[in-house]
Amino acid sequence: MNSTLLNTSSLRDADKHNSEAALDVLCQRYKAIVLYKDESHLNVACHEDEGDTEALSKALQFACGLKVHIERWPQARFEQALEKPARDSAIEQTSSLKITDADELENISDAPVVNFLNKTLRMAILRRASDIHFEPGERNLRIRLRIDGVLQEIPGPEFSMAASLCARLKIMGQLNVAERRLPQDGQLLITFQNQRYSMRIASLPVLHGEKIVLRILHMAQQDLSMNQLGFTREDLRHYVNALKKPQGLILVTGPTGSGKTVTLYSGLRHLNAAERNISSVEDPVEIPVIGINQTQVNTKTDLSFARVLRALLRQDPDVIMVGEIRDKETAEIAIKAAQTGHLVLSTLHTNSTCETLSRLVQMGIESYHIAASLRLVIAQRLVRKLCPHCRKPHATFIEAGKAEPVPIWLAVGCSHCSSGYYGRTGIYEILTITARLQQALVIGSSVSELNKIAREQGHKSLLEAGTALVEQGVTTLEELYRVTGEGVET
Repeated sequence: MNSTLLNTSSLRDADKHNSEAALDVLCQRYKAIVLYKDESHLNVACHEDEGDTEALSKALQFACGLKVHIERWPQARFEQALEKPARDSAIEQTSSLKITDADELENISDAPVVNFLNKTLRMAILRRASDIHFEPGERNLRIRLRIDGVLQEIPGPEFSMAASLCARLKIMGQLNVAERRLPQDGQLLITFQNQRYSMRIASLPVLHGEKIVLRILHMAQQDLSMNQLGFTREDLRHYVNALKKPQGLILVTGPTGSGKTVTLYSGLRHLNAAERNISSVEDPVEIPVIGINQTQVNTKTDLSFARVLRALLRQDPDVIMVGEIRDKETAEIAIKAAQTGHLVLSTLHTNSTCETLSRLVQMGIESYHIAASLRLVIAQRLVRKLCPHCRKPHATFIEAGKAEPVPIWLAVGCSHCSSGYYGRTGIYEILTITARLQQALVIGSSVSELNKIAREQGHKSLLEAGTALVEQGVTTLEELYRVTGEGVET
């Protein structure tokens, strides 16, 4: 009996603590001040110009379960109430919820939801996950981690914790807890094992609740050496030669999650020097780099790629990185910059290098502008690497032009890896824009004609680049076919 009373008391204290922490975070977000609080009522003050008091009222009521009354104060009175002692107190009270302490993920809490979420975040970081998916079902909450580009399910919590887990994630990401009908985006920062991580949080209404996805980003300065990306010696030479040019356009293409941003930033790191002014416009800034002026677009304030790019041209730049060319306006400004003395690096969503040339034409860019500005196109994919501890020879096959059979390795799986793979490396298709290709662009040649010219100049496809890694025992044929979308017909 006494044990039951103690457990009930502990749960009650934990709920009270979580409620107060959530209340402090919401007040900080909406710039509100708690005036009075008892067992049934909560009085808060906000600025008289605050428009969305209804959302604030609903969020506070959801967080603490009390009847909420909001007062509107004039600017002078509000500023007096927000003097330094009050601000310091609010910061102290909310810091525990934001997980900023290096050992926070290792702490044991009285609240099961906090413990489970800390455990999940620890597991995701330690297993090198790039994304965490929280997916509500009719009777369960499924959690999956994207590791080396592939989703893997992990044990989920008890279904009774699903709503509380969603609410805590939304509070940590400074989202509107009361809003469940519209998608929301936010960001949260954590520190684990002396490393800082930024997590983008995105919620989406689904059939049985809200799905939440966390994208894990490293905040620390990262080593972006081009020698570690998987370039062959010849491919690396082409990339470095293009970076040496004082002006022109370098494009990196591929699907989402294929490593385009890392490839671009390895080039920027190569160029990063005191005598160069390097600027970037991104959505969002994923990799902070000291010495580069990075700007993040904001659709809410109409700060688009095109608008930032026009502003960057007035900032005396030497090198400009555009996170992605999404429309004709951005493409036109980027190409104009590349023709007027700037080196421009950007990305585009196409499947191959030659398709990139036709995509720019389809966007409405004149072919002679493309021919005059484009210097290099890189198409890339990321393939999982075989675990060196458990891989084993599976079979051999004879490749045309090879005197000896080539071994095929099998992914087995062991305690060191995930399903026989550990880590990823890039495969690259490099297209250097030569005078012959420029002439073909100007006369409007088709993709097949451009491919033919490229092949005659020694161009290798993604599949050919990946096959070389299969021969070296770096990856498997199955993984190569999965990533490139090609395979043996049956």
